[in-house]
Amino acid sequence: MTGVSVQSARWMKYFSDVYGNPKPPVLGSFGVKEIEEKAREVMKDHLPAYMYTFGSAGTCSTAAANRHALNRWKIVPAMLKDCTNRNVETTIFGEKFQAPIFVAPVGVQGILHADGELATARAAAACGIPYIMSSASSRSMEDIAKANGPNGQRWYQLYWPRSDEITISLLKRAKAAGFSALVITLDTMLLGWRPHDLDTAYIPFLYGVGIQVGLSDPVFMKRFGYEPVHETTKFPFEPEKIRDAALNAGDANAKKAMKLGKEWLGETNSGLFRSWEDLQFIKDHWDGPIILKGIQRVSDAEKAINMGIHGIIVSNHGGRQVDGAIGSLDALAKIMRSPKVLDAQTKGNLTVLFDSGIRTGSDVIKAMAMGAQGVLIARPFMYGLAIAGQAGVEQILMQTVADMHLTMGLCGYSDVNDIIGKHIELLEPVDD
Repeated sequence: MTGVSVQSARWMKYFSDVYGNPKPPVLGSFGVKEIEEKAREVMKDHLPAYMYTFGSAGTCSTAAANRHALNRWKIVPAMLKDCTNRNVETTIFGEKFQAPIFVAPVGVQGILHADGELATARAAAACGIPYIMSSASSRSMEDIAKANGPNGQRWYQLYWPRSDEITISLLKRAKAAGFSALVITLDTMLLGWRPHDLDTAYIPFLYGVGIQVGLSDPVFMKRFGYEPVHETTKFPFEPEKIRDAALNAGDANAKKAMKLGKEWLGETNSGLFRSWEDLQFIKDHWDGPIILKGIQRVSDAEKAINMGIHGIIVSNHGGRQVDGAIGSLDALAKIMRSPKVLDAQTKGNLTVLFDSGIRTGSDVIKAMAMGAQGVLIARPFMYGLAIAGQAGVEQILMQTVADMHLTMGLCGYSDVNDIIGKHIELLEPVDD
């Protein structure tokens, strides 16, 4: 029998330390529903900020479909397997990761906590989990890279700007800041219909928050005669005060923030829809893996292969863009029935990742059994951020991996890589 790896021992120690500590966890609970409710309570005086994270498009039916799809597939454990020593390390794009879990690219984190993305980037590095930075961050990519540290593993997510020169500038900056892979979000060429935001006209970008990537970009700022700045947004975010200062008090800084916010939104969520042919431009200007986020159709996954794209993220943006869409796990199941996708994945020509609806370690196992090689987690870490900053994000990441590590063994698997694509033996669909 082989010895227990350092990382395996780490997750087991986390689990045992919980029982050895009489104090409650930093988030007050390990229950995902309880954590979500506590985040809402913490943000009760700034509820639109919480709703911006919690809410989804239309009737929220797609977000519900994400959870329904995950709940519909049930795990069938195998017994009398030697799972004493377990491994959750995996390799993606030739790089080893301590666990197949990624911090999803979530924007404007500064509306939930004063430290915003810096807290999350530090937490990811502390836990050994890769961090995917959003183009809509409330900090610059250079500041986030510094917080993530020299040993942090990080990718950059691109909301594709309208202007080629700004796109090139962002790609150069991301590479210089140590972001090793590029995630292009395809499902947000413009913002979806989100009643929870529309009801309160809540859009942080128009008030200068979530545009810090733009404010720190020399090409974008030169267009308006300004020097790039690396700023820290104010917390709590109070758009009504910024609006009043700009429109009624004549505050020059507030006016500038709103002007640049409108201009940056016009760059990154402009309503300009890109084509498959346009991807060649990105390939010509990015040296490294390119991953397409937002894939839901089999035909789109196959087109990505034809384009020589390195990876896809099967995602519906957590249900935030299109109401009435299928659950993301259902989309993954369809995509992984494609012989072309399976062949490309087997040959190492396509990496398949999963996003939308993940809450627990069991969810991670289900997505990987369906064929994903890695899984993104989003809303739960945002709830942790709102409650306790960096420490809250760390709890979410640690508990998710520890849960997966334990559950994997209880299901009869000692290596997480052996789960990938094993849905026939590991999962059973149970209709309501």
